[in-house]
Amino acid sequence: MEKARILIVEDDPDGSRSVANAIARMDCDPVAALTGMEGVEAFKQQACDVVLCDLMLPDISGIEVLTRILRIDPQVPVLMMTAFGTVSNAVEALKIGAYDYLPKPLDLNDLRSRVGRALETNRLRQRVARLESALKDRYSARAMVARSGAMQPILSQIESLASVDTTVLVLGETGTGKELVARALHVDGKRMEGPFVAVSCGAFTESLLDSELFGHEKGAFTGAMNQHRGAFERAHGGTLFLDEVGSAPPSVQVKLLRVLEEREMFRVGGQESIRVDVRVISASNIDLEELVEAGDFRQDLLYRLKVMTIQLPPLRGRRSDIRPLADHFLATTCHDMGRRITTVEPGYYEALEGHDWPGNVRELRNIVEVSVVMAKGAILRAEDVHFKEGAVAQDDRLVVPPDMSFAELEKEILLQTLRRCDGNRTLAAERLQLSRRTIQRRIQELGLPF
Repeated sequence: MEKARILIVEDDPDGSRSVANAIARMDCDPVAALTGMEGVEAFKQQACDVVLCDLMLPDISGIEVLTRILRIDPQVPVLMMTAFGTVSNAVEALKIGAYDYLPKPLDLNDLRSRVGRALETNRLRQRVARLESALKDRYSARAMVARSGAMQPILSQIESLASVDTTVLVLGETGTGKELVARALHVDGKRMEGPFVAVSCGAFTESLLDSELFGHEKGAFTGAMNQHRGAFERAHGGTLFLDEVGSAPPSVQVKLLRVLEEREMFRVGGQESIRVDVRVISASNIDLEELVEAGDFRQDLLYRLKVMTIQLPPLRGRRSDIRPLADHFLATTCHDMGRRITTVEPGYYEALEGHDWPGNVRELRNIVEVSVVMAKGAILRAEDVHFKEGAVAQDDRLVVPPDMSFAELEKEILLQTLRRCDGNRTLAAERLQLSRRTIQRRIQELGLPF
């Protein structure tokens, strides 16, 4: 691993050598500069992980060096070295953005300890930056597989709405990628460094949804043994995604309206209001206007949720995206499962493109995953596409419901293959193009009765 570089800006040659020797014993590369301008130029030439800078320098002040270096890299930890008489200057440096200050004469053990903490801070900062970059690579609108004409306006909407801190309602059939759009709005927006919290309103009973969204105090109801922070609190400073928002019962709708209007809420059983700073993005696969007309959804809440609306087309309305989406799912599935597909015959794509996709993109993903798992060899053919619901048919085709998760899919395929092979692990391994050791390990991990 490459050694950390520590820039030492110190005009006293003996002091500079002493600090450099201490830094070298930390298995770091010290870079010495005897003047402030030399230090700034050295940092421009090659960024360092930590900077040690004396406050009193012969040309420009340590404060000026600090200011110039932070202009180049606002996040680099800069430790100021100061004699007793310049402590007030050190305080000024901390206000400007210095990481820490070291009083002179230097305690070299203390210096190494503080530099070590600064290095760890810098490593964590770099790791966060890498994770943020990975998030953008995965969830940004630019990363979406959407080449069709029907999706171009959607991408433009996401780009324009990401930076506008307002509520957005995402509409579309089940499986069209509503949460993916919500995540793109989050990572492409100014709240990207905050949390993204997703709640499916249709997955909870009325009382549980109330607690999940707004939290509860200890003893608020039977079984509330501890205080619980709800989704609004957990999403503070970030984005809250409310999926299936039309499923929210009337009592929860009232509370949602209040928190959207007042930016404050109460936990269940709580007496103290809690301020929250959250961007709310909601989604629905049903017409909320019809729910309003039927008296099942509040008109005023709908107005609050749909300041802006994004309408996603079904997959059958963006057929030119089917092939690139299939290729994307094929690549990720092969990577995740350690499988190798070398050839995809034209008939395979034709079979996919001729389907109406009632389950939309989610169904396509599951169909491709089944194809990869069940492929006999490294070639995908038209017969590897399985649409009908059911189990393994007489022609050995495996068909699964379109909404089955990948984990459930893997377990079901392995289970049905073992049943068709009468529990023979070697035969099942051959059928699935896996090693017998892998089959044995997955049987144990999944707890299958074979």
